[in-house]
Amino acid sequence: MKRTIMIISAAAVLGLAGLGAVGMTPAAVAQATAETMLQTQTFTVAKMTCAACPITVRRAMQRVDGVQSVKIDFEAKTATVAFDPAVTTAGEIAQASTDAGYPAQVAES
Repeated sequence: MKRTIMIISAAAVLGLAGLGAVGMTPAAVAQATAETMLQTQTFTVAKMTCAACPITVRRAMQRVDGVQSVKIDFEAKTATVAFDPAVTTAGEIAQASTDAGYPAQVAES
């Protein structure tokens, strides 16, 4: 009996979740689509000499609107950034790092 109630409850919750997806507004659909359209860019970053430097670079880049993630490779002196190209550009991200004292530029492929 207890198991039957749990199964019915789970089915009801899943059914309601499905209704929510069907009722998504066009803006919600556009946002979900935009999130899948992120661009990834690698930057070379100069002047990173200590363990605290990558923290400063990451924070500066993350403050740029549209930046979703920043991964720093201290040994390679690079930053790999995922961002929404509809909101920001690679140049703006590089400038944020440069303004923080760590000159960045788009890495050569």
